[in-house]
Amino acid sequence: MTSTEKTPTLSPVADAPAAGASHEAEQAYFDALITEDSRVEPRDWMPEKYRKTLTRQVSQHAHSEIIGMQPEANWITRAPSLKRKTILMAKVQDEAGHGLYLYSAAETLGTPRHVLNEQLLEGRAKYSSIFNYPARTWADMGAIGWLVDGAAICNQVPLCRASYGPYGRAMVRICKEESFHQRQGWEILYELSHGTEAQKKMAQDAVNRFYGPALQMFGPPDADSPNSQQSMNWNIKRFSNDELRQRFVDMMVPQAEALGLTLPDPDIKWNEERGHYDYGPLDWDEFHSVIQGKGPCNVQRMQRRRAAHDEGAWVREAAAEYARKNAEQHAELMGA
Repeated sequence: MTSTEKTPTLSPVADAPAAGASHEAEQAYFDALITEDSRVEPRDWMPEKYRKTLTRQVSQHAHSEIIGMQPEANWITRAPSLKRKTILMAKVQDEAGHGLYLYSAAETLGTPRHVLNEQLLEGRAKYSSIFNYPARTWADMGAIGWLVDGAAICNQVPLCRASYGPYGRAMVRICKEESFHQRQGWEILYELSHGTEAQKKMAQDAVNRFYGPALQMFGPPDADSPNSQQSMNWNIKRFSNDELRQRFVDMMVPQAEALGLTLPDPDIKWNEERGHYDYGPLDWDEFHSVIQGKGPCNVQRMQRRRAAHDEGAWVREAAAEYARKNAEQHAELMGA
């Protein structure tokens, strides 16, 4: 966060409307919170479209964290050393935690977690397109950490200041842990790029495959993203898709040079007049194809998610029974 950016206030700008207040009064209070860059909390009145937009965004973010565990978990048993294995295990565990934080934040908007989960399992909810690409080599763990988590950090740090309180607060911890994840990816790629010729080639191949999809993580171009401007008006998002993508490219170019690797875009060059790096067009036809379920691993990812859900049924049932018995015991004690 720069010195010129404003941190949302944690206290309301004025007294909240009393119960039963008119719609006009509730709307005026919500508008004041947004105008003053304050925080909307779960008990505050909010427009239904704001609630739906947030529910969709936060739940998709949660789904992405859970699905995103798959390509990395697949490499835990094949990590090249015990050190790499333990680091990767910690990272995958972090991703599960991120999903839980985000599902909890989404639930405060009124949709139960089991409903959000059903939407994913039934194919009615989406997750980030990047996780529908295969992780073919160990170097992919580096590319995912450096590029994918790097893009996530670029996108998610501004979300720490999102107008919806539970979402912004969840993002603070998530971003801290994502910083560790990117560092892990950088370290893997650095070791490989400074190793043997075969290792450097493997690292470059991983970067070549994940670079384009990582840039697409920010979403379609602004002209093709009709909901983006409204989210910015509500202070959910702080920057447009294209602005975030440009920030990411500007950040990655010098890092790639430090790694000794090349970003797979011959059009990348410094533009003195703009003060940014120019870069080439992305394959948006591929992006939309993956979003529509036609990516390399779409079917595999959802099959595995549904299988894990079914295999974990006994855990959910045991937890529910434990909670029921605890509630009964508590009721008996209170009545004694």
